[in-house]
Amino acid sequence: MNPAIEPLGERMLLLRFGERIDPHLNAEVHAAAATLREAALPGVDELIPAYATLGLRYRPEAWLDAERPPWQALAAAVRAQLAGIAAADSTPARTVEIPVCYAPPYAPDLDHVATHAGLDADAVIARHSGTTYRVAMLGFAPGFPYLLGLDAALHTPRRADPRLRVPAGAVAIGGAQTGIYPRELPGGWQIIGRTPLRLFDPACSPAALLAPGDQVRFRPIDAAAFEAATR
Repeated sequence: MNPAIEPLGERMLLLRFGERIDPHLNAEVHAAAATLREAALPGVDELIPAYATLGLRYRPEAWLDAERPPWQALAAAVRAQLAGIAAADSTPARTVEIPVCYAPPYAPDLDHVATHAGLDADAVIARHSGTTYRVAMLGFAPGFPYLLGLDAALHTPRRADPRLRVPAGAVAIGGAQTGIYPRELPGGWQIIGRTPLRLFDPACSPAALLAPGDQVRFRPIDAAAFEAATR
């Protein structure tokens, strides 16, 4: 594991593992994050995984060195921790089950996705809920999970006319990814279902239901179960 390392300002270090959205690169990111989290390097306050990069927010005063800038001193320590580490060395991911109602009132774009895929709606539901996904990162809005692992047949372009309001809990497809809207937001992804779970609650600790590196399984539920869960 030998990422490129560069400074982003005075308090952020960026580890770059590649330049594309790829499950293997993302696995490296999360393995590195797990290793560095366990190492607890001095002054490192936050690890921020993304698709192919890992950000380290740190306090430069913890890495003062007369011979080199703080970011270079930290980068050397990071390389030492990651030497010989492979993606397979990371700890097993937590698996979170997400109930989803794919019934028509909660899935306005399901038929469009089915038509685009050349499948019927039931086949789309079966494929979407029959896969284990990895939370590649959280972004766009607090608690919004970008999930890798979508069946290639379900890859669907975003809507040409984004909605001004997408309801909280909407499960949607955008290109090669699937995700869940944590609250009411504007958005252009294709909505194929909705979960009654709350993805982000600032009163909870942690505030986000999902974390980068988690595995996710979708479990279909009917409209009655959805309504009962939201009462």
